[in-house]
Amino acid sequence: MAYVFINDLLVEQESAQISVFDHGLVAGDGVFEAIAVYNGTPFAVKRHLDRLTKSVVGIRLNAPDTKKIEAAIYDVVKANELTFGKVRITYTAGNGPLGSDRQQTEPRIIVASAPMSRAPVLSRVSVSPWTRNEFGVLAGLKTISYAENVVALDWALSQGSSEVIFGNTNGMLCEGSGSNIFVVVDDELITPPLSSGCLAGVTRDLIVEYLGAREADVPMTELKSNNISEAFLSSSLREAQGISHFDEFALKQAPGPITLEILRRFQELVKDNPNP
Repeated sequence: MAYVFINDLLVEQESAQISVFDHGLVAGDGVFEAIAVYNGTPFAVKRHLDRLTKSVVGIRLNAPDTKKIEAAIYDVVKANELTFGKVRITYTAGNGPLGSDRQQTEPRIIVASAPMSRAPVLSRVSVSPWTRNEFGVLAGLKTISYAENVVALDWALSQGSSEVIFGNTNGMLCEGSGSNIFVVVDDELITPPLSSGCLAGVTRDLIVEYLGAREADVPMTELKSNNISEAFLSSSLREAQGISHFDEFALKQAPGPITLEILRRFQELVKDNPNP
């Protein structure tokens, strides 16, 4: 029996319901977080809730009750006896009209979980023919307005890849559909800065802060050159996943030694500090 949390109640997943007028469903009006769970313990909860708050305020809703959401996270993990997997928090504007305007209603909070398998060591990625708008109103926010990612990822899957990488309007490397990206140039680990329009990924930020990486713009033209010796994707469930190809272009090292070292050190961080 699986359970989910909706607003103030822990309910059986099979009987969980929300209104057809929920503005998240009608207009994609909401935000979300996905938290990794290791050995029954959610990882980096505070960082995820801080980012959730930033996203909620960023779409012009009132800041959430993070203590209530934190309690719900642990309740769902315990109720579902989750050992390894993810918890997803979805926070919507609540019920609204069948259009873009909002009603002054209570937000809706949904906390659900699912078991997961470990991500493969390597990923083949496709370079998106569409760009990220680093100046857009949702840039840097983790919203449920995800159709852009869904379409681009579906296209990448049809190309035989497992992720898609976006450049921004300035021709600089940005992010994946559900991941950040790191590249190695002259033995230096580099990731796009937040000004590129990328999301401040929790795993990304931990790698920058704890494990060492420089934030710098990377021209998209560099991806298929010999200047990049190795690269990897980062996210809560991928951790540090090596990239084997950008489209048909094969990287020299996949996974490379720096990728493997970052993965090892990140996994040590997870064991040593569940809430860094």
